[in-house]
This record gives sequence, C-alpha cells and structure tokens, in this order.
Amino acid sequence: MMPIGPLMIEHRLIERMIALLDQETARMRISGKADAEFILSAVDFIRTYADRCHHGKEEDILFRELKKKELSAEHLRILQELEEEHKKGRQVVRDILSCRERYLHGDISSVDEIIRLMAALVRFYPVHIEKEDKHFFIPCMAYFSPEEQQKMLAECFEFDRRLIHEKYEQSVQQLEQRMSL
Repeated sequence: MMPIGPLMIEHRLIERMIALLDQETARMRISGKADAEFILSAVDFIRTYADRCHHGKEEDILFRELKKKELSAEHLRILQELEEEHKKGRQVVRDILSCRERYLHGDISSVDEIIRLMAALVRFYPVHIEKEDKHFFIPCMAYFSPEEQQKMLAECFEFDRRLIHEKYEQSVQQLEQRMSL
C-alpha cells in the first residue's frame, strides 16, 4: 500500500460527516434552531479526525517529505494551496464553536452564522478532497522510491497509534487545569 492509501480511505469517512453536516444545515434552516450537541460532536470529529489525524499525517509526513523534493511548479502550487486550505478549515471550525457558545448563552441570531459556517465546510471539503485524491496524491507518489513510500506508510501507522494517547492526555490536562481553578 502507498502512504496515500490510508489518507484516501480517511477521506471517505470525512465525506460521510460532511453529508451529516449538510443534513443538519438543512434542518437548521427549516427549524431556526441549532443542535448544540450535534455541533459539538461534529467539531470534535473535524478537529480530531479530519484535522489532527488526517491533516496531521498529510502535513507532518507527506507534505514534510514532499518539501524535501524538487517539486514541479504545479505540485508546489497545489501543496501550498492545500496547506492554506487546512488553515482556513481550522478557522471555520473555531468560528463554529464560538457561535455555538453564543447560541448556548441565548444569542439566537448566531444560528444564521452557524448555518453559514457549516455550509462553508460542506462546500469546502468535497473540493479539497477531490484536489487531493485526483490531482495531487497519486502524481506525487512519483517523487518517492518504493522504500521511501513504505517508510512514510509505517510513519502514518505510528502517527495513528500515538494519536489516541495524545488526545486523551490533552483531555486530562484540560480537566486538571479546570479543577485547579
């Protein structure tokens, strides 16, 4: 398996969550109400799975190794676009969480902003995933020898193995800080 294999498989689960975001956005447009628990679950998924796990492997492994190669102008441009898109996605998720907090404190007008932001993610992810799957991942494998690819794949598996420990270490630290206040 190439190191992009797990990344492309992860895209399928991200697409499923994006479909749920789309459904929830449509429901919110009709009801005028936000489901704060759904939003929290969606944000957790996007932050942990899509961003930390998936984008983490892209940025910390694949992109890092690609930056060591002499990339074509086109591949370098796409790499830079992908990194910027990751940053923009993170900002949208932060904004959704902020709007959720306002909603929980009684700001009903934040529903329209949550809808707008969630719709932005629904538009963003399919285009982003298509760019990676169809225009970047496969052509970029030509920059790597089979041995380099296997090394990156092993690093991806190790990244995944450590991730759950990292997530829950942070959870405990946050609770400890909150309890010490």
